Amino acid sequence: MREFKKGDIVKHFKRETISNEELEKNPNIYLYEIIGTSRHTETGEEIMIYKPLYETECIKDVDYAARPLDMFISEVDHEKYPNIKQKYRFEKN
Repeated sequence: MREFKKGDIVKHFKRETISNEELEKNPNIYLYEIIGTSRHTETGEEIMIYKPLYETECIKDVDYAARPLDMFISEVDHEKYPNIKQKYRFEKN
């Protein structure tokens, strides 16, 4: 399994879709800080907890974002996103 540790800065593959002009305006878009992992107390599912480094609706009224660990470390669906070069959904920046 790929390792991420608390404090790592990671980029989501959709960062590749942002124009240079947009990156100049918002250099942290699709960048996230790893907070750590958690375990769902009922199902035992491992969950990645992370914080967007840009303003986004996904954390409106909450402190962090969360995603099932399996999804977080999964490969990009290159059939759905054929122009993406990044191999994994999230990679260290």
